[in-house]
Amino acid sequence: MPGTSTPSASSRTRRPRPGRTRRVLAVIALATAVVTAVLAFALGRGTAGTAAPATVSTPEAQEPANPELLALARRDADDPLALGSPDAPVVLIEYSDFQCPFCGRFARETKPDLVRDYVDKGILRIEWRNFPVFGAESDQAARAGWAAGQQNRFWQFHDEAYAEPRRRNAGDFSEDNLLAMARKAGVEDLARFEKDMASEAAHQAVTRDSEEGYGIGVTSTPAFLINGRPVLGAQPTDVLTGIIDEAAELARQQEDGDE
Repeated sequence: MPGTSTPSASSRTRRPRPGRTRRVLAVIALATAVVTAVLAFALGRGTAGTAAPATVSTPEAQEPANPELLALARRDADDPLALGSPDAPVVLIEYSDFQCPFCGRFARETKPDLVRDYVDKGILRIEWRNFPVFGAESDQAARAGWAAGQQNRFWQFHDEAYAEPRRRNAGDFSEDNLLAMARKAGVEDLARFEKDMASEAAHQAVTRDSEEGYGIGVTSTPAFLINGRPVLGAQPTDVLTGIIDEAAELARQQEDGDE
């Protein structure tokens, strides 16, 4: 992974007029409200992790990539909560909650394919944003993930936390269980992990991610931005790969045009 990041060609696009930005954010807010209702309905009828995923927001329903949303990609080479090169042409920002069953399904069924076919090939970068929406255990799990990241074991912790469907707000993400997950994830200094998890720095990091999500209208998980294009709900893998392919091609064309 390169030590320094360079701005993508698409990030140099002229900033939109304020009126257009407000329209785009209004579309995001409306769509997330619909997804929230569907998620609540699905979870009310089934058990967590077994209900059908919400697929309300389709590529055809999405606005084109917006430069102000595109600019949310941090592209920080030292970010332990990111996978892939900071210079990858496509950045997928994921707003997730460790207690969200559909986020777990994405982690188990879709992310491995994206890593193999896109991240490992330098096409895609995945940037995680903590977006705890299900209460105290969600917030505690978010801070635990951040703490694992301080020892460069965030993604191992992520995979352990999502290894199987877990009960929501029933103790599955208690401090003792989070410590056990960290141990399985290979976090070496568990005393430091516990200290980091309880730190103000962890609280601030989670708050920063959450405020970023709420600021663009995210209200439910999972929610994604793919090069500034919002994709809401647990979409099938082929939907995400189609949008990634389109974004990669557009980035290539823009780079060729800038030469």
